[in-house]
Amino acid sequence: MNPFLFDIRNLPTEGKQVSGKLPASFFQLPETDTLKAESPLTYELTFIKDGKDIIVTGSLEATFSMECGRCLQPFKQKVELTDYQAEVPIEKETTMDLTDLIREDILLTLPNFPRCEDGNVDLRDCPAEGNFEPTDEPLVSEEPGADGGVWNALDQLK
Repeated sequence: MNPFLFDIRNLPTEGKQVSGKLPASFFQLPETDTLKAESPLTYELTFIKDGKDIIVTGSLEATFSMECGRCLQPFKQKVELTDYQAEVPIEKETTMDLTDLIREDILLTLPNFPRCEDGNVDLRDCPAEGNFEPTDEPLVSEEPGADGGVWNALDQLK
């Protein structure tokens, strides 16, 4: 049974509280993805109807394994949303499924460019730290017209 799917008509005025754990498969991550859910989703949430909105408050927690963008080694990142809040407009006065919203809110807290020194489970320094220092040498030739100019090919079109 999905704890994030409920009938709005049967929602008590004081709200509905749900708590528990869902398996790591809840996050529906592709098997080929370097991001992996390492723990179940632990949740304690309250759903309250407030006019034409559902207010969600509570806490969410899960641990993920991801690949460092520098050294390509895996590391773990724990997501703890202790003051989770969301306001969702009610579209139909029947059932409401907040599964996608909750999944997305958790995944969006993860870094876009993960680095292992930012992991919060096993603290460590990245072994590739300092191997990618910027240089002053240009990556491409800066001489104008060296390749015939970037507009040369467009000038040939008529």
